[in-house]
Amino acid sequence: MQIIQNPKPSEWAEVLKRPTQSVEALNTVVDEVFTAVKQNGDDALKTYTKTFDGVALDALLVSSTEIESAKAAVAPELKAAIVQAKSNIEMFHKAQKTSRIDVETQTGVRCWQEKRPIDAVGLYIPGGSAPLFSTVLMLAVPAQIAGCSSIVLCTPPNTTGKIANEILYTAALCGVTQIYKVGGIQAIAAMTFGTETINRVSKLFGPGNQYVTAAKQFATKYGVAIDMPAGPSELLVMADATATPAFVASDLLSQAEHGADSQVVLVSSCKTLINEVSKEVVEQTQRLNRKSIIEQALNNMKLIYVSDQNQAVDLINFYGPEHYIIATSDNSFFTDRVQNAGSVFIGDYTPESAGDYASGTNHTLPTNGYAKAYSGVNLDSFLKNITFQEISKEGLKNLGPTIELMAEAEGLMAHK
Repeated sequence: MQIIQNPKPSEWAEVLKRPTQSVEALNTVVDEVFTAVKQNGDDALKTYTKTFDGVALDALLVSSTEIESAKAAVAPELKAAIVQAKSNIEMFHKAQKTSRIDVETQTGVRCWQEKRPIDAVGLYIPGGSAPLFSTVLMLAVPAQIAGCSSIVLCTPPNTTGKIANEILYTAALCGVTQIYKVGGIQAIAAMTFGTETINRVSKLFGPGNQYVTAAKQFATKYGVAIDMPAGPSELLVMADATATPAFVASDLLSQAEHGADSQVVLVSSCKTLINEVSKEVVEQTQRLNRKSIIEQALNNMKLIYVSDQNQAVDLINFYGPEHYIIATSDNSFFTDRVQNAGSVFIGDYTPESAGDYASGTNHTLPTNGYAKAYSGVNLDSFLKNITFQEISKEGLKNLGPTIELMAEAEGLMAHK
């Protein structure tokens, strides 16, 4: 594994280049699927499910019988773990509730702000080789807390036309009943337009591959909002000589196993640590069940030696990682200077997988540098802030001249 030493700021863009295709490169196939789903509804969904997922479906909606069967099939120990994770996620997201803001800006002029839930939301849950039932918790829990009245969940079926038992159990635990066997671009299109079976939504949530990411951005052309551009997973670790190489390697691999297009980055002020982590990565990979995927992802791995701490901070903020782990002798130096990151994990005993599953924070996070402008999913993602104002007769007499002067200056005489 190549170590990149003290790259200059002018080189950062190339050194930290992500292995992602541009949205534009995928738009042709996205446009084709969207057009078909808009015109042919459920028939198009079934056709694409057969093409992309290899299964012919009679019905898209998961039945209550399937849900009950899934509940019975999940091991008690896993159920307990999911319940505990749900409890932590609920606690953290309930704490994000804020009170109404109510201010009298001047005598007789009262302004206030209240939050209202988004009525209809669509949750996309990746399936395939790793059905992400944890994402159900991350999206359905805050949607329920916010009070969204319609929650649509789409996830791809396996080749036998089934949804993972864990996804169905978790969805039922979170009170989600509109569960559909449809994935990929076609799922995003279905929730964008609505079909005979699937209701149209106002906002789309959830991670996915590059096609799903492109489809979500395409959906915004049709008046549907999205949580953020969330594509292939990524992780950056800042570690110095005090870090534990085996821990660092384990965290890097936890992201690398997500997919061949995932990216992991190690930034360190210690060349010895970089070499030790490299050896650990190779050794630990041999023991993992997703070895072939990891080995492909490791082709995108970056090992960067930076001797100056301030330079390291600037480089990391330039990258804007989805997941950012800090394992140094002075963690506060780095945490105090975080400007761009999806979620930050501090110290030797805060593995990235804790945030992925059960600590309470949300794991649906901005990737591909979007952490420079987007937040991860939180309670406010499912709410709208609506402003109100009420002015008394006295208030309008006092404020009126100001309004008239400003309107006239802008040439808007009806406003005056």
